[in-house]
Amino acid sequence: MGTAIEHLRKHQSPTPSKWREEAEWRRANKAWLRRSQMVAVKMLDKMEAMKWTQQQVAEKLGCTQQYISKIVKGSENLSLEMLAKIEDCLDIVIFESK
Repeated sequence: MGTAIEHLRKHQSPTPSKWREEAEWRRANKAWLRRSQMVAVKMLDKMEAMKWTQQQVAEKLGCTQQYISKIVKGSENLSLEMLAKIEDCLDIVIFESK
């Protein structure tokens, strides 16, 4: 048993894990993260239907492809302005008004 422990210690990362902090952050931000993921799915579905790349969407929105990549990963806290631009650009409804 001592060999297994020694083996684990030998391959242990020199930097401590941040899994607990990340889990707590996700829990604290669960509401907007869920909505961000919903936006990402709608965007990806429409982009696939239109056969558009992230680069094409970025050009239409006036931002970088890297920013679009962050959005479609579902963890970007989007502004109302960007949400409106996405709706107009892709002709989708993100949040329905009552």
